Amino acid sequence: MSLDTRKVIIIGAGHVGSHAGYALASQGIVDEIVYIDTDVKKAQAQALDIYDATLYLQRHVLVKAGDYSDAKDADLIVVAAGPLPDISKGQTRMDTLKQTITIIKDVVKGIKESGFSGIILNISNPADVVTHYIQHELNYPPERIISTSTTLDSARLRRAIADEINIDQKSIYAYALGEHGESQMVPWSNVTIAGKPIYELMKENPETYGKLDLAAIAAEGKAGGWHILGGKGSTEFGIGAAIAEVSRAILGNEKRVLPVSVLLNGEYGQHDVYASVPAVLGIQGVEDIIELHLTKEEEKLFNDSCKTMKENYELALTL
Repeated sequence: MSLDTRKVIIIGAGHVGSHAGYALASQGIVDEIVYIDTDVKKAQAQALDIYDATLYLQRHVLVKAGDYSDAKDADLIVVAAGPLPDISKGQTRMDTLKQTITIIKDVVKGIKESGFSGIILNISNPADVVTHYIQHELNYPPERIISTSTTLDSARLRRAIADEINIDQKSIYAYALGEHGESQMVPWSNVTIAGKPIYELMKENPETYGKLDLAAIAAEGKAGGWHILGGKGSTEFGIGAAIAEVSRAILGNEKRVLPVSVLLNGEYGQHDVYASVPAVLGIQGVEDIIELHLTKEEEKLFNDSCKTMKENYELALTL
């Protein structure tokens, strides 16, 4: 009898990487986690800290620091390396592109030399553009490299809606699409509460739902990360949970639909651009892309977001 070991490599042992590892371990999603970081002592410390915690978690998980040779037989690589935007200078995620690409070049080299052939989940910002860059540089099958992208933004959006209507966010279906960044958009025509379109609820209940300011809610969802970054200097728990959710869908072959950044080639009328849309995730990575019906206004917003990412991807290739 043979047992399959679900092994994950996390590249980057900072705030995001450490919380990603703890979420994967505490939820029992993986059997082995290996941290890789240029700061070897930090990688070793993070690994040891999480490994100590596993005594009191639901199942055994081996957590250690290593190098790219450990990736050869891994199932999943989480790329969590790169700088945070400097909000004191008004930086956005896209403004960190040059710094991130400098780091990602070494990551690409390490992955290429390792012989890794599993799924790559990138969260390094600007997430959509960097994911496209990694896919291009590795010449990797696009269905096997994705980004969490608006998985987290969609959670923040659902929280913002829930706060306004006093209904639990798990009963709300709403997606932020496009960029994990400033150009993201919300297709309100596809937002539902317990399966009922929010536009119908607004029409039928003018004194309650009818008074919702959808633009303000979308803005609050988009600003969620900035509130956290400004308050404590980094985001950690939300992105850790988002990584765990996407990883579970893939490693568990769940066929789960989540808003992740995928390479579009014809879908939504877009070509050769990574953008966040609802996708079916399983053991092979992206198994299908769900095309939502967008209004003309929503279509324009989505196209504008894709244009932003295309332009910055082209810039990344020159760096």
